[in-house]
Formats: sequence, structure tokens, C-alpha cells
Amino acid sequence: MKILLLANYLTDSIQSMDKFASVMATGLTDLGHQVRVIRPQALIGQIKRSPTGLGKWLGYIDKYILFPSQLRRELAWADVVHICDHANAVYTTYLKNFPHVVTCHDLLAIRSALGEIPENPTSWTGKQLQWMILKGLNQAQHIVCVSEQTRNDLIRLSKAKSEQISRIYMGLNYPYQTMDEQAAKTCLTALGIAQSVPFILHVGNNSWYKNRLGVLKIFNYLIQENRHPELYLVMAGQPFTQEMQQFININHLQEKVIELINITNEDLCALYSLATALLFPSLQEGFGWPIIEAQACGCPVFTSGLPPMNEVGGEAAIYINPHQPQAAAEIIAKFLPKLSSMKTKSWENAQRFTQAQMLDLYIQVYQQVINQ
Repeated sequence: MKILLLANYLTDSIQSMDKFASVMATGLTDLGHQVRVIRPQALIGQIKRSPTGLGKWLGYIDKYILFPSQLRRELAWADVVHICDHANAVYTTYLKNFPHVVTCHDLLAIRSALGEIPENPTSWTGKQLQWMILKGLNQAQHIVCVSEQTRNDLIRLSKAKSEQISRIYMGLNYPYQTMDEQAAKTCLTALGIAQSVPFILHVGNNSWYKNRLGVLKIFNYLIQENRHPELYLVMAGQPFTQEMQQFININHLQEKVIELINITNEDLCALYSLATALLFPSLQEGFGWPIIEAQACGCPVFTSGLPPMNEVGGEAAIYINPHQPQAAAEIIAKFLPKLSSMKTKSWENAQRFTQAQMLDLYIQVYQQVINQ
């Protein structure tokens, strides 16, 4: 099969979507399919490479005015087109008579534009873009959602019929597994973390729904009111926001919170392998990759008792209310002495999300749309 994967404009720097496209390209190629990855090129956008400000507007020229002609040229080669990120669903208008699939990771931006998420207001221009994306989803031949929660949102908000929508869980984007203890300790030493330090881990960027300030609040209650001063907090992802740094300073957590920026997959594997637990109190998610990454390494997970986190974590995670940091800290303190029993359950749950299974299901969808 000749599969054309449509990936994101690199200047937008959406790492999770870039990883997904890379995993699909490598995995499908390994299975013997012919794969080409295309994406809008930074031509006009070279003047100022930035996902914000002037750079964003120049990028729109590359994406929405220049790229469609490149897409049309590539269609002569392909059997099927897979738009790897629903944010690029605007291109379905050029694929009306060509087999194609769109992966929908979440409806958070569209829901925000519709006023469903008041804590994430959307500008007028942002609303127009989300309207274009929703229109593109309405025109799609077939849409794959990464969770039941995302599928339910799509059915509710779009004109797509239920038979046009599948649910395929994400597979791991890296071979996460429990790392040899000494090798993991060596990685942590290189990151500046003492080998004997017990720590709670959080992995995520600074998007509003990741609730990173909430992570700090939960940890603060945990070490102060629940008397676990031995614990540290490692936060892997983007640099702290001003609000987060202010909270750390006010509550004198400078010596207890460790900031790690843009770490490697190997280092992340080491962190998962040695962490006391992962704390992932997201307010919203499309899927929640860190949950299964941690579980694949045998790391117990505390996460929000909301879909899709509870859908992904299954019976192997411990659930908290992300809006109640004090109560969440009490639950964590209660389960800390029992976490060793969670390791096997965690690993077993992660086996539901294999890359091989994900690829097999996508191939079935490709064949379906080709046959249609």
C-alpha cells in the first residue's frame, strides 16, 4: 500500500504530533508499506520562524495558500492519505474524491472556541480557524479518534456519522520498559538528581489543561500537611511559568522541586523506572500518553478520575480530583505505602496500548476507505 502521511508544519513545534507521525511512518515502513511524509514547508515563514505573532501569520500563507498545490501533486502516487493531526483537517476539502483518514486527538481547541471551556478563551481569529477545522472534519471520509472521550465529543460536535468514526488507542511512541536500576541511576545522576532521592514525577507541557500549578499545590500539601518531607517533585517538560515559579518561591519549595527541560526518551524511561509514582492531574486530555509510558515502566500512576484518563489508566491507576489538591494529597499519602503492589497491574494495563495493535487497526481503516 502507498500511504501518504500528512504531518505538521515544523515551526509549530507540536512535539506529540511530530512523534505520532514519525511512529506511523517508521511502523508502516517496517511492515512493508511504501510511506511518504509530507508537510507544509517554511517558505514565507522563513522570514520569521515562530508559532506566534508575525511568524504565525506568515506560517498561515505556507500552510493554507502554498501547501495545497504540493498536496495535489502527491496524490498521483498515493493509495490513501492519512492526516495525522486533526488540526490539519482543513485539507480534506482537497481530498473529496480520494481515500483519506483523519486522526482526531482531541476537541479541546474546538470546544474552547465554542465557549465550552471558559478557562481557555479563544480570540476571534482563533475561532475562525477552529471553525475551518471543524468544517474539515465534517467533510472527512473517515475519522479515527484516540479515545472514547474524543469520539463522544466528535459525535456530539460534528456532522460526521458514527459509522465514519473509529476509536484506535495510541500505542507507545518509544519502547518504554523498566530500565536496569544501575543504568537508570546513572541517567538520573547526569540529570543532577541524587540516586537516593525519592521523588514524585510529573511529565507535561505548559498547556492550561496539564494543570502544572495544580501539581505544585498537591505536592505542597503532600509534604507539609501529610508529613512526607522526604519526597521531591521532578517536573519534566517545559520551563516553569512565572506563576509556577512564584508559587515555588512563596511556599519555599526551591530545594524540593526539580525542573527538567526537553529531556530525552531514555532519560524519561529512567525517571519512570525510579519514580515513586507519576502524578498526572490533567483537567482535560485527548488521550494521556504519560499514563501508559509510566505504566510500561512499572511506575504507579495517580491521575484524574475523569475521561479519558480513567479510560486509559484502567484499574491500574489511582484516581484523584484535580480540582481538589488537598484531598488529592490525602489520597496519595494513603496509597504511598501500598504502591509496590501496583507495579504488575501497571505493566499489564500498558500492554493494551501496543504500537503493533495500533498499526494493524490503522491498516484495516486504510483498506476500508480504499474499498469505499
